[in-house]
Amino acid sequence: MKRLVLFLGLVIVGVQLCGQANIALRPLPDYNFTNFERNRLVFPSGDSMAMERFFSKLDVVVNQGKGNVSILHIGGSHVQFGAFTQQFRDNLLNIGNHLMGGPYFVFPFTAGGTNNPSHYTVHATGEWQYCRNAVERETDKRMGLAGAALTTTDSTATIQIITHERYPSEMPPEYNFNKVTLIGFSETTNVVPALSYQGDTLHGNFDEELSTYTFVLPNYTDSICILFDSVPGEFTLTGVLLESHRPGISVHGVGVNGAKVPSYLRCEDFERDLQHIRPDLVIFGIGINDAADKDFDAETFKQNYRDLIGIVQAVNPDCALLFITNNDSYKRRRVKRKTIYEVNTNGKLVEKTFMELGAEYHAAVWDQFDIMGGLRSMRKWEKEGLARRDKVHFTREGYTLMGDLLYNALMERYLEHINANKEN
Repeated sequence: MKRLVLFLGLVIVGVQLCGQANIALRPLPDYNFTNFERNRLVFPSGDSMAMERFFSKLDVVVNQGKGNVSILHIGGSHVQFGAFTQQFRDNLLNIGNHLMGGPYFVFPFTAGGTNNPSHYTVHATGEWQYCRNAVERETDKRMGLAGAALTTTDSTATIQIITHERYPSEMPPEYNFNKVTLIGFSETTNVVPALSYQGDTLHGNFDEELSTYTFVLPNYTDSICILFDSVPGEFTLTGVLLESHRPGISVHGVGVNGAKVPSYLRCEDFERDLQHIRPDLVIFGIGINDAADKDFDAETFKQNYRDLIGIVQAVNPDCALLFITNNDSYKRRRVKRKTIYEVNTNGKLVEKTFMELGAEYHAAVWDQFDIMGGLRSMRKWEKEGLARRDKVHFTREGYTLMGDLLYNALMERYLEHINANKEN
């Protein structure tokens, strides 16, 4: 029998900060195969000054309405699906009033024929060719933060982006923007992107060094349409930054189906594009695809992460780091025309590696592997309708629950920060 566990700080009981913030933890279901009582951030080195700086900056945004806090959640298909990041974002934005401000990095995956994150909608026309960082033979185009690229030679092609969520959440945030930055390039031609806005065609300012086209809109909006007001040729789009000049919290979800840590390392414009959002906190959720390799090597995995962290710290040396251990998963193989599933024991190796990285970088670790129940727990999540039959991915309900769990773990640590400051 499933029952709801009421945590201190739910809808009824909240923590008021200066009359503005209301930190309410989310209710969690009680399953006998989970370890939700251990849902917390772990600091293997004992502390994290970077996380304290992040919380102090969050204080200013929430209580004084000044500045912007930027959070990057990066991973593979778990992030590209969108529901995990969406739930975490929606919960976080509801700790105060009008917190959705600053930049918002997106990529129009639907135009490439693959799934789009659920927190914005994309409509595309014309011919687009899609490539992603997860498949080496597809990386013939320069890529950046998004880990993907869309190329067209169709002068009539368009992409519309709407920041309305396709799946309304319990507390859907509203996001309007008045500045748009398109990241992309035309290698051999002079194709220039434009925006269709309320019946007018707008042309942006081109920055050759950053490979960006910036458009300042006359009013706030929740929808833009990219088009080409030029001669036919080839253009590649690698990212879209929607911006408002309001203070607030920006949560960027960057995920590509099948992506591993080396997938992002081969994106030559990753560091350049990361400067657009300059994250204060990076949530690393890459690893499930790395650990699926039969020749998975923990030391190589660790070194790849060191290289990726080096890029992040080059952009913001004060950035706080949070590692998410892999969920429990199974490997599928065929035996005598029959599909069988074998538990992937590499999940334990990844867990150990992230603890070592957490100690090395004075970072936080959210031990998703342990919290969900450890080895072989994925079958139980599947039985409850929280995981898919492939025993690697979650259902929308499962991802939503993961978003609640991560939010609760981060906010409980934030409450400790608040109480410590009160005592001082």
